[in-house]
Amino acid sequence: MLNELSNPNSLRRQDDSADAPVIAPMIAPMIAPMIAPMIAIVGATGAVGVELMRCLEKRNFPAGALRLLASARSAGSTLPYGADQVLVEELRDDSFAGVDVALFSAGATISRRYAPIAVAAGAMVVDNSSAFRMQADVPLVVPEVNGATLAGHNGIVANPNCVAAIMTMALAPLHRAATIRRVFAATYQSASGAGAAAMEELRQATAAHLEDRPFEPKVLPHPYAFNLFSHNADVDGESGYNGEELKAAAETRRILDMPYLPIGITCVRVPVLRAHSIALSVEFERSVSPDEARNLLAAAPGVQVVDDRAANHFPMPSEASGIDDVLVGRIRTDLGDPSGHTLALFVSGDQLLKGAALNAVQILEHLLGR
Repeated sequence: MLNELSNPNSLRRQDDSADAPVIAPMIAPMIAPMIAPMIAIVGATGAVGVELMRCLEKRNFPAGALRLLASARSAGSTLPYGADQVLVEELRDDSFAGVDVALFSAGATISRRYAPIAVAAGAMVVDNSSAFRMQADVPLVVPEVNGATLAGHNGIVANPNCVAAIMTMALAPLHRAATIRRVFAATYQSASGAGAAAMEELRQATAAHLEDRPFEPKVLPHPYAFNLFSHNADVDGESGYNGEELKAAAETRRILDMPYLPIGITCVRVPVLRAHSIALSVEFERSVSPDEARNLLAAAPGVQVVDDRAANHFPMPSEASGIDDVLVGRIRTDLGDPSGHTLALFVSGDQLLKGAALNAVQILEHLLGR
């Protein structure tokens, strides 16, 4: 496998014939059928980049070659893929020669610069940053929710904000049965949403706190151990909402194809390593009973109902961490709405998986018809 992963010439397409049709990367609605595409991961050494490799491996994705791209600082190191070690290369303008699919997870600035370069070189881009999410000609996709929109891509597909991806997994099955009127959400967001450095800061801060040592935060603006605080995204001076809240609301509307859906949201960082949780209050056009909601969610792909009232067992980030499914529970009629049209729910999903890497790989699988 090592030779195939490190050798771009091992790539083989089903259309490798003299008269095979040429598909223009900026026009084709889907990738040409491939037996073993060459995949580049941009930001390979970050938390999401590492999870992208794990997802590809776990799902037995038939990568003909794997090119790992990162900053000059990381170039020359290696990362494990299966039993092999794959060399990390410096990201450059010529990094996408021969690449079929580029999975980006290195921030919006990098994506804006290099994603068009990758597309021009013939690659299909799945981007995990905020760079293209609200661009009209770029699909914003959670495959279980709106996978059909992938047919309209022009070379780039956007992977949603982690809160929007996890939240819509719970909202969409209910919305299909009983149209949503309004959503209130409060998030409990883990360190993984701020990257590997924030996860390490939480570990170090917790150890320091337990040992009664001083600790100065460097990655996040406030002490993290045994604390929680408003999400560290910049706050909009006019609305009072921070950037994370505005992104999550706008992207949820777009994924659900409800541009005017009222959404109120408060995003909070909590001292959890990975897996975000969300408390939801969802108003529908008609009354929806908790039993109906449980049945709808239990039948939804990628959702696991965890709703044991007798044992007081509901979704927890400790149980959502490391699994593909989004956990939904604490399903009950919201007593704040006497009409009976509102349900309260609690959701937990792995931010690095369904909130990022897994969703990106699922997008790729859909594009390739797997």
